[in-house]
Parts: sequence; C-alpha cells; structure tokens
Amino acid sequence: MPTCDNPPAGWDCHVHVFDAAAPVRPGHYATAPRPLADIEALAAAHGVGHLVLVQPSVYGTDNRVMLAALEAAGGRHGGVAVIDPATSERELDRLQAAGVRGIRFNLVSPAGQRGDPAADLRALAPRLKARGWHVQWYVQASQLPRLAAWQAETGLRFVLDHLAGLHARLPEHAPAWVAAQALADGGAWVKLSGWYRLGTAAPYDALRPAIRRVAGMFGARVVWGSDWPHTSFPPDRLPDYDSTLFPVRAALGEAALVSLLGDHARSLYLD
Repeated sequence: MPTCDNPPAGWDCHVHVFDAAAPVRPGHYATAPRPLADIEALAAAHGVGHLVLVQPSVYGTDNRVMLAALEAAGGRHGGVAVIDPATSERELDRLQAAGVRGIRFNLVSPAGQRGDPAADLRALAPRLKARGWHVQWYVQASQLPRLAAWQAETGLRFVLDHLAGLHARLPEHAPAWVAAQALADGGAWVKLSGWYRLGTAAPYDALRPAIRRVAGMFGARVVWGSDWPHTSFPPDRLPDYDSTLFPVRAALGEAALVSLLGDHARSLYLD
C-alpha cells in the first residue's frame, strides 16, 4: 500500500468521519465511530489517496472532528465545513489552513440547515469570496431554481451534492433540469455521488441517463464521491466501495472516470 508520503492519485470528493464521543444534533441518524484511517485504507485499495471530508449534518457548525482529521492528515485531504455568520475569522483561518475550501448548506436532512439559508449566504458571501471558497448544497431537485437565483445573485461558485438531486423518477422535461442547466451555465459543479438517495438501488442502472445528461451539462466541472460511510445504511450492511464507482464507469466510461478522480477534483480542491 502506498505510504502517506506517496498516496494514490485519485480523489474521493465526499466522505465523512465520525467520533463516537462528539456531541450530535438529535432527530437524525445515530453515529458510529468512523475514523479517517478506515476510509484512507479502503480508498487506497481502489487507487484513491485523497479525500474531501464533508462536515456531517449531525455535528452542525461544530467542525472539530473533521478539523482534527484534516490536521492529522498533513495536507493530503480537503474539507467542506458548516459555518454561520457568527463564525470568527480566526476559525475560518484555521479551517483554511487545514484544507477546507468550501462550506455546506444542507436543506434535506432533519439535522441540517437552521435559520434562513438565503440570509446566511448573503452575509457570508464576502468572506467566502475573499478566501476563494465554494458553497456546497445538498438539496432536492425541486429546490434547484432557488439555487440558480442565489448563484446569479452572489457570484459564488456552487457545488451540487448527490447528482443535484436529479433522481431516477424525474421527468425528462421537469423544471429542475432547466435550473440545473442554468447552474451549469453559471459555473456550478456537481458531485456524482449518493446514488441510493436518488430513488434507485445498486447497480443504479436507472440513473445512467441522468448521469450522462449531467456530465454533458457540467463538462469538466464534475467530480465523484463515495458518500462513505453511507449513513443511510446499517453499519453492518454498507455498500461495497466499488459499487459507488460503478455507475460512473458504466454511464461515462473508464477514461471519464479517471478524469473525474484526477484532474477535475484537483481543479476544484487545489487550484
């Protein structure tokens, strides 16, 4: 296995880490210990040596678990935090030094966004622009028109979680597709991830047309994420890691998958 000084080149752009001792927001899933070393070992076996740690909704704006993991990794990974307008400049500086390159709004999970996302976005926009950070969104497809308007208003770079919520049963001419095109035209990115959140089950064949359509819209602004450790599943029945890569390989081909795991991800999280 490659050493920490020479990790595999690939990027998994959506994982979470958990510490059983950390306090959580109630009303959502129960956390199990999921340390960084576990996903590093699993990912490395599939040619992935760089991770993007995404702040879980159950931790709210308490980024300490993610931050500790990033700092322990010594710059190998990136991060996406959850903050609010009250977050101090000192905290933002520490997050950036550890590898954070964006913030997340979660408008889906029960323990997700609290307060007014539009007001928080407007309040944070100047600070995000100053750092070159993007804004990652977990939303339902029906919420994409709002995002298109907010992206145009703020001029921030948006990143859309989990295929932008464009689920397997979405009609071909649904308004969400128009909004997705507007977001793509405005420079947004999309993550090919969270397949089981989109109305289908492995091997996710029903999502192939949507994956191809999204890839055509967003071009080089597409990355992949495993969504490990798959909080929708019992801890003893987690999806196989390769099963989260398979839909991209099946829909777009091996060469496209290599680009997603390499140049695309580096462009978003390093450039």
